[in-house]
Amino acid sequence: MGRNVRSASRLPSPAGWLAGLAGAAALSLLSGCEEDPNAIGRLEGVWGKVGISEGLLQKPRAMTIDPLDRIYIVDMTARIQVFDTQGNYLRGWKTPESKNGKPTGLSIDRAGRLMVADTHYHRILIYSPEGELVRTVQMQRGDGPGELALVADVVEDSEGNYFVAEYGDNNRVQKFDSEWRFLLQWGGHGAEPGQFSRPQCLALDEQEHLWVADACNHRIQVFDRNGKFLQTWGGPGSGPGELRYPYGLVLSPDQTVYVVEWGNNRVQKLTRDGRSLGWWGTGGREPGQLFCPWALVRDHRGRIHVLDTNNHRVQTARM
Repeated sequence: MGRNVRSASRLPSPAGWLAGLAGAAALSLLSGCEEDPNAIGRLEGVWGKVGISEGLLQKPRAMTIDPLDRIYIVDMTARIQVFDTQGNYLRGWKTPESKNGKPTGLSIDRAGRLMVADTHYHRILIYSPEGELVRTVQMQRGDGPGELALVADVVEDSEGNYFVAEYGDNNRVQKFDSEWRFLLQWGGHGAEPGQFSRPQCLALDEQEHLWVADACNHRIQVFDRNGKFLQTWGGPGSGPGELRYPYGLVLSPDQTVYVVEWGNNRVQKLTRDGRSLGWWGTGGREPGQLFCPWALVRDHRGRIHVLDTNNHRVQTARM
């Protein structure tokens, strides 16, 4: 097993989730005022609270979900914790090192393993679902081909190739083959199409086009698997179709995309070409409100689970 793995033999009652459901009908409009024509969705659950014990959260920074609807979360203590979709704690462990900084990206590979973008250690950690560290992809720190700096996220395509996003001085995406040999790169710091300013989150669609949440450019960019620019949309603001620090995105089978906005404290639902279909969430600490959310996932029931970072919790909504 990996380091410090702990499992729960009994699943606790998800008290936070049940509390969030209390009065959910009345709170569903907290996603915006009742008069806001862009407010959509309803709150279905709230779970988690601040702390460093098992099942508690301390400024959670990244999340992903596996094919069995198990939710993986990493927080500012460098703990990876696994929950079911109702907030029941399943198990947890810590990354090998965290003095330099904490991971900011999580994803699931084709084998169902957890890939951790160990941001400040220029590497990828790969764990089994049970928490065994099965591989460490350690790269030279730098800005050359195949080197890594501040790793934000990683995803794997159907052919076993890996795409890695980096922010900071590099602001690029690199592509590696199945043995982690460098293939190509694109990007660079800037605001022109194909450039990045903190590419925070990656996702692959049905055509295996790569979607990038270009956070500090307040936009989404899309590329083919060879780095060819396809489209971009967004732009700074809080109106429909505008974005403010999009830190995470999820592609839905109905050809929509959900984007969580750190700066607007909301989740916006959009068409694949960037037309807004409405949003859920507003700033605050009450159920249905968000405080600097970093990430989101979609489960097999179509529900959106939002990592409400500065409220140290997860909120579940249907949009």
